[in-house]
Amino acid sequence: MASLEKESAGQASARAADGKSSGRRWLAGLLGIVGMLATLAVSDLAIAADTPRRPNIVVILGDDMGFSDMGSFGGEIRTPNLDTLAKKGVRFTNFYTNPSCSPTRATLLSGVDTHRNGLGNMDEWTAPNQRGAVGYEGYLNDRVATLPQLLRDAGYHTYMVGKWHLGKNPEQIPAARGFERDFSLLDGAGSYWDMTNFTGASPLSVFTEDGRYLTKLPDDYYATKTYTDKLIGFIDANRGDGKPFFAYVAHQAPHDPYHLPHDWRNRHVGEYDKGWDAVRAERLKRQVELGIMPAGTQVAERMWFVPDPIVLAPASRAILGKKMELYAGMVENMDFHIGRLIDHLKEIGEYDNTVFIVFGDNGAEGTDLFAQIAGKPGTRDFLYAAITWSQTHPNAWGDPGSYVGYGPMWAQVSMTPFSQYKGWVAEGGIRNALVVSGPLVKRPAGSINHGVMHVADIMPTLLEAAGTVYPGKTSGGHELPPLMGKSWGPMLGGQVESPRTAQDYLGWEVFGNRAVRKGDWKLRWQYKPFGKGGWELFNLKNDPAERIDLAAERPDKMKEMLATWNDYVQANNVILPSRSPFETLEDSLPPRVADDAGYPPLIYKRQFVPPKEMVADPQL
Repeated sequence: MASLEKESAGQASARAADGKSSGRRWLAGLLGIVGMLATLAVSDLAIAADTPRRPNIVVILGDDMGFSDMGSFGGEIRTPNLDTLAKKGVRFTNFYTNPSCSPTRATLLSGVDTHRNGLGNMDEWTAPNQRGAVGYEGYLNDRVATLPQLLRDAGYHTYMVGKWHLGKNPEQIPAARGFERDFSLLDGAGSYWDMTNFTGASPLSVFTEDGRYLTKLPDDYYATKTYTDKLIGFIDANRGDGKPFFAYVAHQAPHDPYHLPHDWRNRHVGEYDKGWDAVRAERLKRQVELGIMPAGTQVAERMWFVPDPIVLAPASRAILGKKMELYAGMVENMDFHIGRLIDHLKEIGEYDNTVFIVFGDNGAEGTDLFAQIAGKPGTRDFLYAAITWSQTHPNAWGDPGSYVGYGPMWAQVSMTPFSQYKGWVAEGGIRNALVVSGPLVKRPAGSINHGVMHVADIMPTLLEAAGTVYPGKTSGGHELPPLMGKSWGPMLGGQVESPRTAQDYLGWEVFGNRAVRKGDWKLRWQYKPFGKGGWELFNLKNDPAERIDLAAERPDKMKEMLATWNDYVQANNVILPSRSPFETLEDSLPPRVADDAGYPPLIYKRQFVPPKEMVADPQL
């Protein structure tokens, strides 16, 4: 029994030896696994080191900024920071938005046509026959995915500062549509100094910060400055975590009212007293010299109801010129604060890895928005406007309580050389200056590109840059509409000159004004008197100012373009409005006449001066 219960000394020794051998084998195996994991980790680190960082993205939107306002697009306005981005990147001369602000913003953030994303018409002007229709909700609807949502899902921080104008209810605000941090004006415009809004029914502008509705603004609030301060704070709060960021900088500037600090108001004193025709001619000359426009380009006709400045009294020219001085100050102040953001990105080492996309949201504003808002004497809004915006003396322009817009004459200057301005589908309403700079751009620095591009292209371009894709469905299984834009990747890479072929088309419809562009050709319908109340046909390559209607001369092209328009209508749920803000415009403006220089001669004839040798005093 004892021999069965106890191991012999030899057995014990052998078992101990086996245990040590087994332990050594286990330890060796463990070390092998650790070594293999370490090798894999080093390999992963090497791969990560070889993989380029995904770029930060900054989209800068100027509200109502014109095609020719930046110095790099021919303007006399001083925009050194934007011009530096242009010199390091590429300028684009055939870039299109929508004719008004919220439709452009909805297309930018969804990549989907405005008639499908909820802004088939501006909420403020939804026609009776459009109410309740899908795509005409008046806010960015829930049938689309948003750029910030998709970038956030792809690992980006998403920030927004500035004007939203895409809905005010809790499920419609920036925080509900993909922005991690925001400081946003939800209305379409308002005071730059406080929460004063436009109408008696809605006297206070609505703001959100990080998804909460604000009861007041910061004590030192000035829109352009505060938006920049807030964005820099957002970026700094997440510095060092390794994630890239997407920043949507939707500036309120230079939308009216022209509010700005005193030291920005007097930087162009007297410069615009020469009048709009002279400034427009100077801008076109610089555009041709820069290569923005081809030699021989004609400037569009001056609007027939705008006087030739040469016939105005000096005091009148000076007062009207002061409005343009204020507008120039707004653009320059915006450029200054954009420069602050750029300098900060350089300081924290993020500038070189940041893509900048800069443009205006539509044509310059030539309509008297204040008159539209105030309405007729005796009405509630007229009284509200008289009380709230009572600082009417030119010396007070720019202060809280003042309301200044620069009118159709200067809007045409901002849109040099194009015809018309915001709200219309002439080139002056929909064509914008575009600058793209940063690591996506492989084209020569400072170069100019004339490819046909659209604001809807930004969504696929940035998804591609972020290494993600547009989903076919939402996370809940809801089918998403297809993107209407085309990625700029190959074009920015220098492989092609345009993201579009001559067979691709673009379409527009807002307020009942409508157009399509296909190749060099454009078909346009506008309310009288800005249009003919019928279709007009233009060749934009030969006639970018849309001076020559070729509809009667080219019935073949008319037929082709009308078919293209019908394709656009069918594909995008276009419901032409039963009412339009322009429906009575023909009755309120003088009859449309041609703009012929020097006509009528009566008002241009100078004092006759006889030959000196034939002059005499009367005989006694």
